[in-house]
Amino acid sequence: MSAQATILQVENIATRFRTQDGVVHAVNGISFELKEGELLGVVGESGSGKSVTMMSLLKLLPMPPAEIVSGKANFEGQDLIPLNTNQLRKIRGGKIGFIFQDPMTSLNPVLTIGYQLGEPMREHLGMSRREARKRSAELLELVGIPMAENRLNDFPHQFSGGMRQRVMIAIALACDPKVLIADEPTTALDVTIQAQILDIVKRLRKELGMAIIWITHDLGVVAGLADRVAVMYGGFIVEEAPVDELYANPKHPYTQGLLKTLPNLKGERSKRLESIIGQPPDLLGKPESCPFAPRCTQTLERCLKENPSLINRGNNHKVACWWNHES
Repeated sequence: MSAQATILQVENIATRFRTQDGVVHAVNGISFELKEGELLGVVGESGSGKSVTMMSLLKLLPMPPAEIVSGKANFEGQDLIPLNTNQLRKIRGGKIGFIFQDPMTSLNPVLTIGYQLGEPMREHLGMSRREARKRSAELLELVGIPMAENRLNDFPHQFSGGMRQRVMIAIALACDPKVLIADEPTTALDVTIQAQILDIVKRLRKELGMAIIWITHDLGVVAGLADRVAVMYGGFIVEEAPVDELYANPKHPYTQGLLKTLPNLKGERSKRLESIIGQPPDLLGKPESCPFAPRCTQTLERCLKENPSLINRGNNHKVACWWNHES
């Protein structure tokens, strides 16, 4: 991909949750950038901070208990973090689209699909009801829903899970956003529908040229989708690299462990799949050491005392690991 302008620059985002048990340090100083037209895959197991990071940018978290304690998110020259709800409403769904994980709970069960598709276009683009309805039918056709015009009067329960997810994609695309954030949009779908949704995203990205952040726990999904991958663990980015570089030369022990959990599809007799021993970190305490150290097979004494920073090891490949820093 040729050099392109940065459309979103995130610096040192930290988000906490105040609970009865204490303060959960969910996101601990995340920094990344997104280029125009780029697809960034954000990978990690449940609880690693992927969704909380992206929802923090648009303040989609309940506040309280959530609190953004530091950071900037520059989008088209404007920092999103200080904006109030009314200011963010002009950006959410308009310039930045968001596809949520569960389409059944994200769609309003008592409003028609046509109304929910048309609402952002009336709100952000000032379309009339007739214009919004015409565009809504076009969007449903774009994401592969047959007899689109006739489906506008249907309710969410009249659609299958895969069709509802297509509707969510159509809603996110309604205002031609510059950035699309997709939060594990294929997790609840069977593999056939998942493949169809991935094909739709690839096609739409090519046609519309938008930048995409694709959140997933599955490294296999982003292999054929992303330009660049950021791996998260314990509220930190522990590794970031172009997709081919990451798969060919994973440097962080956590990334190496994730890749070993993927089945071998080369036709060779596969080894037994491995798992990562241990449990995810307890984020109630403020992380001072490497969050992966208790589960790591290459732990150094320094790992237990100090958290490594993300440094560039060449080929735009960044890693936060003392073993890599010192090797």
